[in-house]
Amino acid sequence: MEGILLLRGKAAKEEILVNEVMIPPFAVHGEGFSSFPLYSLPLDTSIMGVAHSHPSGALKPSSEDIYHGYGRLMVIVGYPYESEEDIGVFDKDGNRSVFEVV
Repeated sequence: MEGILLLRGKAAKEEILVNEVMIPPFAVHGEGFSSFPLYSLPLDTSIMGVAHSHPSGALKPSSEDIYHGYGRLMVIVGYPYESEEDIGVFDKDGNRSVFEVV
């Protein structure tokens, strides 16, 4: 089952620092999908993007992921969820980004 989170933080030039995650209001989850209604979000410029899981292990955004993306970045965490190698970070167009976990 997929899960989804909102990423809060700050942006400075080309760098984004995420320091908080939130469960989106009215989020829905199922086999192969997760989503939330955009209209339910508060006006919050600190939301930098979304993170969601790919139980299949694929660390690549699908066309649905890109089309329904929100914010400046997308984080995908793939099965087996064991290390940083199971994390992919992408810009809003689906291009892979460099990231660092601190």
